[in-house]
Amino acid sequence: MTHLQRFSAVLVYVMAVTSASAAAFGGPKITLNNGLQMPQLGLGTWKSEPGEVKAAVKAAVGIGYRHIDCAAIYKNEEEVGEALTELFAEGVVTRDELWITSKLWNDHHGADDVPGACSTTLKHLGLDYLDLYLIHWPVATGCTGDVLDPTTEETWRAMEALQASGKARSIGVSNFSAKKLSAMRAHAKVFPAVNQVELHPVHRQDDLLSACAALGTHVTAYSPLGSPDSAAMIDHKGAAVMVNPAVVAIADAVGKSPAQVLIRWAMQRGTSVVPKSVTPSRIEANFASFDWELSDAQMAKLSAIEPQTRMIHGAFWCNPEGPYRTLADLWDEL
Repeated sequence: MTHLQRFSAVLVYVMAVTSASAAAFGGPKITLNNGLQMPQLGLGTWKSEPGEVKAAVKAAVGIGYRHIDCAAIYKNEEEVGEALTELFAEGVVTRDELWITSKLWNDHHGADDVPGACSTTLKHLGLDYLDLYLIHWPVATGCTGDVLDPTTEETWRAMEALQASGKARSIGVSNFSAKKLSAMRAHAKVFPAVNQVELHPVHRQDDLLSACAALGTHVTAYSPLGSPDSAAMIDHKGAAVMVNPAVVAIADAVGKSPAQVLIRWAMQRGTSVVPKSVTPSRIEANFASFDWELSDAQMAKLSAIEPQTRMIHGAFWCNPEGPYRTLADLWDEL
């Protein structure tokens, strides 16, 4: 064997070990604007039914996931907490090896309500702190009139206090338009580290990604598979993403599932991504996204799908007497 052949063999071995190690410890990480590193791929828990989510979380962490995405409104944080408690007790993982995200619901936006909401989430999860706490929607329950009340500024000040107290290491928002996020520059002492929004090839949000990058806010993609299991719940066409001809053709070409292609597309765009599943085989398959790539041509094809359609449309927040009378008001889109 020549020196060049030996070097090549060693290089291949090192790359393989590095790839395996990355998967074993949660995969690639994203550095946020506060310097903390968040695993790029996480397990989503929206619509995970009681009796299912505990097993899903334990399976995911056993496979190698180190990022779990939760929310108070998902009504399953206590079961997620049971899974975490067992994982810690069994020595599968330590608290500091996990990244746990949760979200503040719309009925606790008042400055006096935010700390209690976070404390309840921490109690349910069995944790002392969150790695990331997000304002779930720019919506306040029961708000009428032209102005959001409580205002985003009031809610955000309480979020900043949570970070200062150590209960949330990072803070951010979800479902915020570029306009709403940019407006926070006027009052935010700590600018949002993350904006978690719906992203997939049928709703790319290219302009929002560019705006967030300019503001220094990382973007996490939720419903990256189009959320087909919520189609009946909120009347959308989510299944269209997984069966889109371009997605299916590329999946066939690379020998991967449509779900894997969609996750890989999100990762190659630089976003983090939190696909949901309670099926161990799918959880494992979704995690197998680090050791292969889509070509530039395949990325371009996925990034040219038209028409663009929002699945989690937000129509349920429109109120003729509130600040969001139309979807254009909510999303700041013409």
